[in-house]
Amino acid sequence: MLNNIKKEQLLFLDIETVPKYPGWDELPVAFQKLWDKKSKYFRLNDQTAEEVYDRAGLYAEFGRIICISVGMFSWKGSDPVFRMKSYADHDERRLLTEFASMLRKFSAEGEKNLCAHNGKEFDFPYIARRMLINGIKLPSLLDIAGKKPWEVKFIDTMELWKFGDFKNFTSLDLLAELFDIPTPKDDIDGSDVARVYYEDGDLPRIINYCQKDVLTIAQLILRWRGEALLTDQQVVVID
Repeated sequence: MLNNIKKEQLLFLDIETVPKYPGWDELPVAFQKLWDKKSKYFRLNDQTAEEVYDRAGLYAEFGRIICISVGMFSWKGSDPVFRMKSYADHDERRLLTEFASMLRKFSAEGEKNLCAHNGKEFDFPYIARRMLINGIKLPSLLDIAGKKPWEVKFIDTMELWKFGDFKNFTSLDLLAELFDIPTPKDDIDGSDVARVYYEDGDLPRIINYCQKDVLTIAQLILRWRGEALLTDQQVVVID
């Protein structure tokens, strides 16, 4: 399947999310009660809802997006070039509006697909839900209601790696190590993002981390297609 898709038809992406509010005390009372109900499904018996509030960023109803990094292939002569750009903002609605505008332009250019690691379970639905919450009309690539399975243009590297196996989650950094790809987790990982954002105020560090994930996903696809990995000179970051 991967060899039947042109690389320039893929938009690689990754998102970084945090709890909507920096701490439990800032969370409105109504949402404290709702988080209490939600968190009962995964917290331990001796844990309170407040103690697991740091996980709220994993849920679109209680979190928000602070960064979406994307990457796509183009050509410089016969050599591929991988261009990356990040949509990062403290204002989530502005971030998502800019991303949606780009996505509409991207999909208007012909057959296109979104590609992410665990994207079907996390990135794609999270983006769609936060767009609706922010009153943003869904771009066609994310508006999958009523579409047949083969009409949904989502490619998920974790799903590809499963080969029909439903039992296990395989992390991106594990696959990177397996296929001799530089690890994207050489600075922070997903569990550090909320702290780096709310305590350190270091959004550029989060952007850099997010872009590393996007590049790793693209490298993984190249490896699985039997193609050479990108060199540093072939990667261009657009401000």
